[in-house]
Amino acid sequence: MALDGAFLSELKNEIETLAINSRVDRIHQPSREELVIALRWRGGGGKLLLSAGANSPRVHFTEVVQENPKQPPMFCMLMRKHLGNARLIAVRQIALDRILHLDFEAVNELGDLVVLTIAVEIMGRHSNIILIDQNQKIIDSIKRIDDEMSSVRQILPGMTYTLPPLQNKLVLTSCTPAQVADRVRSGRNVELSKAIMDALMGVSPILCRELAHYAARGRELLAAELDDDTVSRLEFAVGNLIATLQNHTGVPTLVAEPDGRPRDFSFIDIHQYGHLMLTKHYDSYSSLLDSFYSERDRMERMKVRSHDLLRLLANTSDRIVRKLYAQKQELLECADRDKLKVMGDLINANIYRLEKGQTYFDAENFYEEGSPILRIPLDPQYTPAKNAQKYYAEYRKADTAEKMLHTLIAQAEEESRYIDSVFDALSRADCEAELAAIREEFAQGGYIKNYKSKYKRPEKLALQKYLSSDGFTILSGRNNVQNDQLTLKTARGCDIWFHTQKIPGSHTVVITEGKPVPNQTLTEAAMIAAYNSKARESAQVAVDYTAIKNVKKPNGAKPGMVIYDPYQTAYVTPDKGFIEKLKLL
Repeated sequence: MALDGAFLSELKNEIETLAINSRVDRIHQPSREELVIALRWRGGGGKLLLSAGANSPRVHFTEVVQENPKQPPMFCMLMRKHLGNARLIAVRQIALDRILHLDFEAVNELGDLVVLTIAVEIMGRHSNIILIDQNQKIIDSIKRIDDEMSSVRQILPGMTYTLPPLQNKLVLTSCTPAQVADRVRSGRNVELSKAIMDALMGVSPILCRELAHYAARGRELLAAELDDDTVSRLEFAVGNLIATLQNHTGVPTLVAEPDGRPRDFSFIDIHQYGHLMLTKHYDSYSSLLDSFYSERDRMERMKVRSHDLLRLLANTSDRIVRKLYAQKQELLECADRDKLKVMGDLINANIYRLEKGQTYFDAENFYEEGSPILRIPLDPQYTPAKNAQKYYAEYRKADTAEKMLHTLIAQAEEESRYIDSVFDALSRADCEAELAAIREEFAQGGYIKNYKSKYKRPEKLALQKYLSSDGFTILSGRNNVQNDQLTLKTARGCDIWFHTQKIPGSHTVVITEGKPVPNQTLTEAAMIAAYNSKARESAQVAVDYTAIKNVKKPNGAKPGMVIYDPYQTAYVTPDKGFIEKLKLL
């Protein structure tokens, strides 16, 4: 975890500098493990995000707009009751541990001034947000921990708040570089970075690797292999780190993959990856964490809120796959239907030689070269003529089934493609309104029963709107219903339509207004279509494009399903940063 105690100390200083003596304006709880406290101070304000999520526990100011539930959760209501208009008077970090205490001066029910503390514990899956009164009694927590969940430390209303047990490690801000080096050399004989982590409290793997990288000049060393030069370099690096923490001179640094995806972050420059990674500096630690976590958190929140849809889609997809497999197996069985007719013909040709009660008959198969002997099973209860009719009936049944199965398989494959397109739209949904639109679409298709009694009609969503570098408007649908609306109603015959080739995605249209479209706009529209599809993380995505007049919707086709011909194909790599700059709505 990159958000270690050392990084938290820099965050503490940032929060303290900005928000000390600020007042609580509003409190929201956008998700089960997140709290947002809007603070106002002289000349400004900000939203302080507290997260106890196992994948992204943290505390920082945020500018990300989050959708709040219509009915505030109970913990949110309790926080509003106790901290309404409270004043932030202190921000405290426990040693260099990942625990931050926010002290608020508030007025209680009797009108007395009291000091309440929010303890933000950033400890992976054990992370928590706890409200504590002036007597160190727990008022409540965002996660209640009883004795069945932990025998070491319970977090329940009315209990006395106690700190998690401290580790027997050195605290960077209150030790010397020589002490750190001695602890490393006397500890386990493991990789140098792991030995540093064993020695120090509140340091993340990336920070330890950076210290080891500098000390060992990029080599991989064990703790027992340290020579005097390496120890000297380690002490120098640790000394610089201590000075950075004491003077708060760190630089918010993001480490990213070559394609721009965030990999890690720190408060010092990172050199251990060489040219394999990119680094980017930010103006504040809060903006760094906003950038690092925003996309991951959005996906996590939408995953929770769309759980019912995901389960329904998964079940529907499994049902279609099983049905397709059974139909294709049945179709394979129909492939031998001509043999049934041949056996009926051979029985009739040799009927004078057969008697009722026979269980089989060896006939010369004159339909094949050389007339090989074919053994034909017979039902002893039937006459030879009846046996022949039985084979003819099975032949007609198989012939009819084959014709029907081709149609049924085509329908099932189309439904499977439709379900994939809904999966894709759901994976890109940004808000509750988009989820509601997908639910309604699914309900209209008959996949959700009693929809009207469970859900309200969703608010109308606007199409996604972009402006190309050449000034052309580009529109893209958010779901299948919007795709139909855009392609069949909004667009005109001279507009240009885009869609990823054989990959679920949004319909994208360049509004030409009768003007010729430059190649740059065509490329940008293809990138938008690729980005708003299942292939958004891929490179060299094939995107088909054609005039809108060439796009047709077959009768009875599912929402978003169209056919088009003729068309051309472009190959593009979607660039999120570039596409976001083009976005208008």
